[in-house]
Amino acid sequence: MSAFDPFSGRGPASDDDAAAPRRILTPSTLNRLVRGLLEDALPMVWIEGELSNVARPASGHLYFTLKDAGAQVRCAMFKMKSSRLTFKPVDGLQVLVRAKVGLYEPRGEFQLVAEAMEPAGEGALRRAFDALKAKLDAEGLFDPDRKRPLPRYIRRLGVITSATGAAIRDVLSVLGRRWPLLEVDVLPVPVQGKEAPPAIVAMLRKASASGRYDALLLTRGGGSLEDLWAFNDEAVARAVHASAVPVVCAVGHEVDFSIADFVADLRAPTPSAAAELLVPDAAHLSRQLKLLSQRIATVQQRRQHTLAQRVDHLLARLNAQRPQARLARDRERLVNLHRRLLAAGAVGQQRRDRRLEQLHGRLLAQHPRHRLALLARRLAELDPRLRRAFARMLERKRLTLGQTARALHAVSPLATLDRGYAIVFDAHGKVLRSTTEVNDGDALRIRLADGELPARAGD
Repeated sequence: MSAFDPFSGRGPASDDDAAAPRRILTPSTLNRLVRGLLEDALPMVWIEGELSNVARPASGHLYFTLKDAGAQVRCAMFKMKSSRLTFKPVDGLQVLVRAKVGLYEPRGEFQLVAEAMEPAGEGALRRAFDALKAKLDAEGLFDPDRKRPLPRYIRRLGVITSATGAAIRDVLSVLGRRWPLLEVDVLPVPVQGKEAPPAIVAMLRKASASGRYDALLLTRGGGSLEDLWAFNDEAVARAVHASAVPVVCAVGHEVDFSIADFVADLRAPTPSAAAELLVPDAAHLSRQLKLLSQRIATVQQRRQHTLAQRVDHLLARLNAQRPQARLARDRERLVNLHRRLLAAGAVGQQRRDRRLEQLHGRLLAQHPRHRLALLARRLAELDPRLRRAFARMLERKRLTLGQTARALHAVSPLATLDRGYAIVFDAHGKVLRSTTEVNDGDALRIRLADGELPARAGD
């Protein structure tokens, strides 16, 4: 097989290519081209190996070598990614790394740039955990609608856990402090190792079938994923799901989640928290009962007071409805009405008497004799006033007539005649103003101041 030149696109050089122009690369260019080829050819990969030469300088980046029995490769993990690690990388630790394949150009060194890292064993368990979780979720074992509520007051509780672990001590301590009336049965099982899952399954089935318990608590203290793996077993999850009574699961610490947690009717972050969720606080209930007792006493007092008032009211109504009381009340009412009737009659009579007097006075005032006498006195008063008024009116008329006569005389033709003038009339009494109005021989009348003279025209 012939080699291929990635830079020219041709096969191996031949004698015919001796005269062709050379393409000369610098180390930087060569490393950049190799880095591009590596990054394009290989996607993100998962690599499992042993850590060595782990170093974290002041920059915060993480540098290490990943090796196996036959080879090793240098790796780098930058600060932003390495700060998210949940464990401390140390030499000799078997890890699983997700990384990009690349080349460190300044030194031409092949290396991996890590994006994520986890302990190799835990990574396998985590993948198994995720696969089982997805399977059971698809079957509906995590469905919230199938989860049962806990009884309000649990009388007997079965605790499935290690009899010697810290979890049972915490649970019993909290239960004894909060609700001493609870009956607790410790159902011991191993909680770690290969024998733990079948023992837990057997105890769950036995406790569920006994009908003795109102609820079951499946719990253990904290630990690594491997330590808690018994509670991620499929058989344990199905036994929790098949339980005839509600199951509360509290495995590990608050950040720990197990498959049993998802299947259980209630998940608690810690064993102590599970105990607090299972039973009420006796001290709190005592305070509530005291408050309720006080409220009941107050309500009873108010009700008794209300009933007493109602009895008094009904007694008063009963007394008011007795025949003797009604007769006495009607008798008193009759006396009052009679008194009011007499008073009303007297007042009415007085009102009528005053009205009669007023009408009599008006009638007397309208009698003809009184009216004639009144008119006679009025006539006697008006007659002299009329005479005086008539005399004053005649005097005013006389003066006015004199003034008018003098004014008329001043403008009268007769006054002109007194000054020697005359007025000529024709036979018909028409005043002549021109000689053309008469003919010779016409009869005329001449008016002078003291009389008239007959005349004829032409004389």
